Amino acid sequence: MSSGTSMTTVLLRGQVHTGRRVITDGWVHLADGRVTAVGAGFQPPPPASREVRGHRVVPGFVDVHCHGGGGATFGASGGDPELEVDAARAVARLHRAHGTTTLVASLVSRPVPELVAVASALEPLVRSGELAGIHLEGPWLSPARAGAHAPTLLRRPIPEDVDALLATGVVVMVTLAPELPGGLDTVRQLARAGVLVAVGHTDADAATTRAAVDTGARVATHLFNAMPSVHHRAPGPVVALLGDERVVVELIADGVHLDPLVLTHAARAAGRGRWVLVTDAMAAAGCADGRYELGGAAVSVVGGVARLAPASGEGGDDGDRGDDGGALGAIAGSTLTLDAALRFAVDAGLPFGDVLTAVTSTPAGLLGRADRGHLEPGATGGAVLLDESLEVLSVHL
Repeated sequence: MSSGTSMTTVLLRGQVHTGRRVITDGWVHLADGRVTAVGAGFQPPPPASREVRGHRVVPGFVDVHCHGGGGATFGASGGDPELEVDAARAVARLHRAHGTTTLVASLVSRPVPELVAVASALEPLVRSGELAGIHLEGPWLSPARAGAHAPTLLRRPIPEDVDALLATGVVVMVTLAPELPGGLDTVRQLARAGVLVAVGHTDADAATTRAAVDTGARVATHLFNAMPSVHHRAPGPVVALLGDERVVVELIADGVHLDPLVLTHAARAAGRGRWVLVTDAMAAAGCADGRYELGGAAVSVVGGVARLAPASGEGGDDGDRGDDGGALGAIAGSTLTLDAALRFAVDAGLPFGDVLTAVTSTPAGLLGRADRGHLEPGATGGAVLLDESLEVLSVHL
């Protein structure tokens, strides 16, 4: 796999998936980071362009939920401008090599002043387009569904804290538990400010979840994970979110967070355009097993699975029981990249076109980015060349 990006003009050939059509013998021309033309059949490379061939040419991927990768984590320094920028660029570099050209930086629960400092430190990268914004996953989460978030950092939302974070100008999505005191008012406050509101890390029942959607929530954060399971007499948030046409659901396709049968069932139940694949990746994405950190907590990665280290906390909502009967720590994000998620979902039986939509046009639409997630003229999200096995050959911006 090549991680190279091109800042010059390039003509890409292969089966082109523009997001609106499929061109079997197609080509895409990019110049100065923008798609200038798309077509079929023979096309000589324009002057000063180089030609690159692949099996499929697809839009750059869009990840709306990512905490880290390449050994680095968003927010790890607590707001030191230089360290935050360096770490963010390392994360973006790793995921860009795997096809993700539009990346939202997700921050785990921290004290609000610290979150403000991190968001402010990353503001230049959002302004330059290196990041597509900030996603706050916490601290307004349910202690009963904390997952890998430190329970001591979770709190009820208050308008002043919300205002302080909105004032950074870079927050594009917030995950919260709507059943918290003031939760629905916060959904309304965020939605009115144009911020995507996601229901997650929640112990809400179906009625409260529906109320959150009626108030303005539009996303389900990693559906099924860190929320009550479906029960035939108490459907909880999963059924309420999956069944509402206004909601887009996040799914983590790594075989750890969701069984393949659950993944495919949820995708088919939602329907094309209502589900997105996300990585929820932490620092170990693209790295070897070992010890890492997420939100100040020690994380152990074994076999590519990230969990809170035994001394860092109890099993929590996402905790499991080991084969020996001992408790395993809560799942602490993933080591996933979006190209791997795409391959996993296709191998699970979902149509390639539907999966591609879930990593391109649907998440781009969530962010209101009409210039991303497709390869029609004017698009600025770059292109990815895939081989026959859906491995990334190269990425072009």
